[in-house]
Amino acid sequence: MGKTMIEKIIEYNTKIPVKADDIVTVQVDRVMIHDIFIPFVAEKFEEMGFTNIWDTNKVVLIYDHLVPASVTDDIRHLKIGDAFATKYDLTNVHRSDGICHQLMTEAGYVKPGHVVFGTDSHTTTYGSIGAFSSGIGYTEMASILGTGTMWMKVPKTIKITINGTLPKNVSSKDVILRIIGDLGADGATYQALEFHGDTITNMSIASRMTIANMAVEAGAKCALFAPDEKTATYCNIVLNEQQKNLFGDEDAIYCKEMIYNAESFVPVMACPSQVDQIKPVKELIDIPIDQVFIGSCTNGRLEDLEAAATVLKDKTVSPYIKLIITPASRKVYEDAVKNGTMEILAKAGAIITHPGCGLCCGRTGGILSDGERVVATNNRNFLGRMGTSKVEIYLASPTVAATCAITGKITFPES
Repeated sequence: MGKTMIEKIIEYNTKIPVKADDIVTVQVDRVMIHDIFIPFVAEKFEEMGFTNIWDTNKVVLIYDHLVPASVTDDIRHLKIGDAFATKYDLTNVHRSDGICHQLMTEAGYVKPGHVVFGTDSHTTTYGSIGAFSSGIGYTEMASILGTGTMWMKVPKTIKITINGTLPKNVSSKDVILRIIGDLGADGATYQALEFHGDTITNMSIASRMTIANMAVEAGAKCALFAPDEKTATYCNIVLNEQQKNLFGDEDAIYCKEMIYNAESFVPVMACPSQVDQIKPVKELIDIPIDQVFIGSCTNGRLEDLEAAATVLKDKTVSPYIKLIITPASRKVYEDAVKNGTMEILAKAGAIITHPGCGLCCGRTGGILSDGERVVATNNRNFLGRMGTSKVEIYLASPTVAATCAITGKITFPES
């Protein structure tokens, strides 16, 4: 009997045969802790009686949500993080270098086949390069820091196949939003999403990251893409035999299969205030907006900024509309400056911020007030996430978001 991708990854890690629903203990290849959770991880780690971290080289501490500090308590988090890093001699520390999920792959911490955990639900992003990665709480993280191991149940797998060519102005963001709409917010709870088809093969790693990032919005434990030459180039490696074999077998057992024709996808939005409330943009046109946000660990990469710049070139943001652009990392920022993307965005009237989580988590400028609407490229539109509970958040692709910034209302991208 064939194996799914997650079964292959777990078998290689544990050195024992596994199948869906088995309870196993895995050896952790890498962990990520971000600034919001570091005080709780540090407290729990010492409360458990640990005096040493199992492997300091496998721990990455990233300051991305709370920089620069927005409220005074943020400073406490940063000081505790610094003290913990000093006490336990952590060297993989990133202070304002970008968003954790961008840095974990961009800086080479995660490789295909790795088992990775992070203190953020969107840790699922690293499945874009063929790693099992998932979010956990601070108690579980503290336990891993002390032992290097984690128990888990092997997830069942939903196989998603997409073939064909995506229409103009349709991106991977539209793809994952539609899939979330079809599955529902809990339709893949504790399951793996495994992606197949020539549409997926033709996607960039950045586009795959967008899909993997948002898999958790359907409840998924992880999202997995078979490593290929694009993966190898991005990760700056030569795929080994184990990595070359990381694909779902034809005779693997899947709990569900979903098949799509790429040509059927259209630009869509997630409507307030649930990520699975999906509607085509054409059904929402002319709804007035107050702000546009392009960034986050979902859509803050270079290709996302380039997509926005393509729309905004030689155009101007609508009067009274605030367009906030937040690159996902320093490298993305630098690359966008070098190729002229940032100049286009700046000339159009965008507010360009430092790399980080920014408005996605309701921090570092740009929050909205009662009755305001924002079109955003991030991954969640829950009540109160970007300001008061009376703010309406519409999630969209960078192309759609940039188009709305020009008109000041929800607009279908025709050009």
